[in-house]
Amino acid sequence: MKKHEDFFQNVFAVVRLIPKGRVTNYGAIAKYLGSARSSRMVGWAMNAAHSQKDVPAHRVVNRNGELTGKIHFATPFQMQELLEKEGIKVVKDKIKDFQKSYWDPMKELEL
Repeated sequence: MKKHEDFFQNVFAVVRLIPKGRVTNYGAIAKYLGSARSSRMVGWAMNAAHSQKDVPAHRVVNRNGELTGKIHFATPFQMQELLEKEGIKVVKDKIKDFQKSYWDPMKELEL
């Protein structure tokens, strides 16, 4: 297995732990995995997540709470729809009250 594939699997494992109704960002996942400067690589993993079962990629947004990954979903509105089903409000492609729904794996998960 290539090194980036291992990293992707680690990203998917963290994303699977994000509770419904909560979101995190690319940088928080990278930091949790010990690769703080690899948020872009986390984004690439999220792009590949659609080939994986049970990876709730819709719960991963950018550091400002924006739905930057929405272009990788089946429709331009699917990411927002999935978040709203979980009770997260989205206005103009940005999570309203982002800090209220923010889930930080560094604080929520044991290292």
